[in-house]
Amino acid sequence: MDVLVTLIPIIAVLALLVFARCAADLSGLAGWVLVVLVAMFYFDTPLEVALTASLAGIIASFPVSLMVATSILQITFLESTGALKRIVVFVKTIAKSNQCVQIMIINMGIGTLLVAVGATPVSILPPIMVALGYSTFVAVALPALGFDSLCTYALLGAPLVVFSDMTGTPLNESALVFSRFMPIISTMIGFGMLWIVGGWAKMREGFVPCILAGVSMGLTAVGVAHAGTGIVLTGVIGGVVTILVMILYLKVLNKPLLERSCLNKQDLEVEASMSLLKALAPWLILVTCCLIINFWTPLHNYLFRELAMPLHIIPGEKPVMTRMLWNAYTWVIISTLMAIPFIQPNREQWQEIFRKWWRRAPRPVFSAAIFFAIAYVMMKSGFAPEGGKWILKNPELNMISVLAISSAHFFQGLYPAVASFLGLLGGFVSGSEASAIALFAKYNILTSKILNLDALVVTAGTAISAGLASVISPAKLQNAAATIDSMGIESQVIKIALLIALIFTSVAALLTFIWA
Repeated sequence: MDVLVTLIPIIAVLALLVFARCAADLSGLAGWVLVVLVAMFYFDTPLEVALTASLAGIIASFPVSLMVATSILQITFLESTGALKRIVVFVKTIAKSNQCVQIMIINMGIGTLLVAVGATPVSILPPIMVALGYSTFVAVALPALGFDSLCTYALLGAPLVVFSDMTGTPLNESALVFSRFMPIISTMIGFGMLWIVGGWAKMREGFVPCILAGVSMGLTAVGVAHAGTGIVLTGVIGGVVTILVMILYLKVLNKPLLERSCLNKQDLEVEASMSLLKALAPWLILVTCCLIINFWTPLHNYLFRELAMPLHIIPGEKPVMTRMLWNAYTWVIISTLMAIPFIQPNREQWQEIFRKWWRRAPRPVFSAAIFFAIAYVMMKSGFAPEGGKWILKNPELNMISVLAISSAHFFQGLYPAVASFLGLLGGFVSGSEASAIALFAKYNILTSKILNLDALVVTAGTAISAGLASVISPAKLQNAAATIDSMGIESQVIKIALLIALIFTSVAALLTFIWA
C-alpha cells in the first residue's frame, strides 16, 4: 500500500502525458500537487517542509531551468536576426555524395554540438533534413536520436552538474562513471540512425563511418573525463571530433565535404546577406568563454569554489551551491550580448526576439523546474523541524525510503538493470535527463546501499537511459514535426523509435548490471 500511494504522483503524470496528451508543464504541476498532498496526509509531512523542499528543488534545477530560458533566448536571437537561416544554408551543403557520412556529421556531430551549447537539434535540423531530400519521418526521427549518446553533456553539461550535486560526487569523478558507457552507446546510436533510414542494407553500407563516428564520440568523452578539465564542454568537443573524423574519412575516399549544387536562389540570397562567422558569433563566443572559465585554473577555482554563492534553504543541511557566475546560463547571456556588435539587430528584430522568447520560454522553464520540486518533496517526505533542523524519525514515512526498501526486496540483484528502465520511463515522463536524475538519484543511492551495489554506476545507468528517451519524447518529437509542418508524424515515429529505445536501454541495463 505504501508503494502504491508513493507512486500515485508519478502514475498520474504518466497518465496525463500518454492518455490525456497533456503538456509536460501542466502534467508536472498536477504531479507536484499530488506529491505534496500524499506527503502531507499519508507520510505525515508538515506543509512547511513540503513547500520548503519544493523551493530547494526549484533552485537546484537552475543549471537546467535557467539554461533552458537563456538558450531559448539565444536561439530566438539567432532566428529573428537571420543568423540561423545562414547557418542552415551552410549545413545543407555538407557531404551530399555520401549519405551515411552526412547522417553522422549532421545528426550525431552537429546535433551533439548544438545541444551541448544549448540549441535544440529537433528545432534546427528537421528542415535541413527535408531540404536534403529525406522523408518527413526520417527528418523528425534522426535529430531526436543523433545527440542522445552525449545527452548527459547537453546544455553545457547541465545533467552531469545535477548528477554531481545530487550524489555529492566531484564533477570529474562523475564524468568518469558516465564515460565508461559512451563508446558503446554512441556507436549504437549511429547504427540506430542508419536502420531508420534504410534498414539492414544501410547499416551494412555505413558500417565503417558509423564505427568511426561512434567510437570517436565515445572515446572523446572518455578522454575528457580522464583529463579532468573542461568536462562541461564534452559535448562540444565530442561533436567537433566526430565531424573532423568524418571529414578525414571523406578525404581518404577522395569525396568532397561541401557541395553547393543543392543551394537554390533563396539559399544564395541568405548566404550573401551575412557571413558564416558573423552568424556563428554567439556560439563561438560562448564556447570561447566556457573554454576560458573551465581551462584557466585560477578563474575556474574562483568562479566554481570561491563564488559558489551558497543558499541555505533546508535547515541543518548543506547549502545549495548555485555557482551562478560559473554555470553556463550566465555565459549564454553574456555571449549573446557580446555578439550584438557583430549581428546588429534592429529595433523590430529586438521586439520580435523578446515577443517570441516570452511566448516560448516560460512553460519549458517551469516544466524543467517542477520535476525537481517533485523529487525534493519525495526526498524530504516524513521529515519534521526539530531543534533547528529537519529530522526523519521513521524511515517508513519517507517516500524514497519506501521505494528503495521495496525495490531491494523485490528485485534484489537485478535492480541495476531495472533502474535503467526506470530511467527510460523518467526521461519519457519528464522529457529531460536532468529531471530524471533528480527524480531517481536519491532512490537509486538508498537502494544500492541496501543491496551493496555501486550507487554511482546505477544512477549513471538510469541517467543514460533517460537520455535515450529523447527519441520517444512526445514534446521533442512534436517540436521536430512542427518545424516542417508535419504534425501527426510523431505518432508514427514513436511506434518505430520505441523498439530502438528499448533495445538501447537493454544494452545500457546490461552494462549497468555488470559494472554495478
